[in-house]
Amino acid sequence: MKLSNFGFTLPNELLAEYPSENRDEARLMVLNRKEQTIEHKLFKDLIDYFNEDDVLILNNTKVFPARLYGNKEKTGARIEVFLLRELNEEQRLWDVLVDPARKIRIGNKLYFGDDDTLVAEVIDNTTSRGRTLRFLYDGSYKEFRNKLKELGETPLPKYIKREVEPEDEDRYQTIFAKNEGAVAAPTAGLHFSKHLLKRLEIKGVNFAEVTLHVGLGTFNPVEVEDLSKHKMDSEELTIDAKAVETVNTGIQNKKRVCAVGTTVMRAIESSVSSNGLLNEMDGWTNKFIFPPYDFSIANCMVTNFHTPKSTLLMMVSAFAGHDFIKRAYDEAIKEGYKFYSYGDAMLIL
Repeated sequence: MKLSNFGFTLPNELLAEYPSENRDEARLMVLNRKEQTIEHKLFKDLIDYFNEDDVLILNNTKVFPARLYGNKEKTGARIEVFLLRELNEEQRLWDVLVDPARKIRIGNKLYFGDDDTLVAEVIDNTTSRGRTLRFLYDGSYKEFRNKLKELGETPLPKYIKREVEPEDEDRYQTIFAKNEGAVAAPTAGLHFSKHLLKRLEIKGVNFAEVTLHVGLGTFNPVEVEDLSKHKMDSEELTIDAKAVETVNTGIQNKKRVCAVGTTVMRAIESSVSSNGLLNEMDGWTNKFIFPPYDFSIANCMVTNFHTPKSTLLMMVSAFAGHDFIKRAYDEAIKEGYKFYSYGDAMLIL
């Protein structure tokens, strides 16, 4: 498979700027891989496809307000700073992206907030837009993190052109988010409401939670025609004993084991034992899944509609079959499904 196999043209009006008013009333396209059929449902109908002791695997990462705006010393130029990951808690070192990058050099200082109580010094260039910042703040580590939260805003994807609204703080967070560390939401999980989770629980469906802190590497464009040469950024991953037991019991009992989102699929495929079961893990993964690929853990997947030529679309194509996904995307466009983070969803069985 080559990069050019994953291009398609999306009409602008199918870009979702806002989510469904009720999370579980987004549209749901259901793909049956065995029968090669496509059904059109609502997300809350998902419950009809699961039975007692089936397993849903959720990513419980929590998005932090990663986008800050500062002013460059002397010139006062407005600079966007996107926090990627903390490198050193004690020294307050962070990997960030800056925009416009051409103005930001090693030694520059950036000032944040009306009172300039938070200052950052550029200490390294990492990529064309990447920098390492040392934050200078007169207070404890906890106060510093609170300051970042206070000044930061919800990191909506760049293709959402409107201003961030206060409601986005909740909209762009799954209801099962617990462990802070993601710079983007695991968007397949955004469709679950408390009511739907409760109904699934009552039906006897089991839940396993993993944590994969979504980084921007997930969304980095693939720029090589030969996919085997693309390198993914690493993302932090935790799979605990409880999740392992729930998932492996589901596999051994031949139940439906469903990965909710590409982040979950990448997480579980990063920690597979030689006999095809899930292992515990606490570390980092840079796993890149593209066709052809043999999946070990999940036999079912919930996902959103993804951008052309993205690593996410490649993974979904590997799971559902490239031709089937192409047909499904053509139908989604024809039927007016909404795409990307706040868009509609797909269930692949």
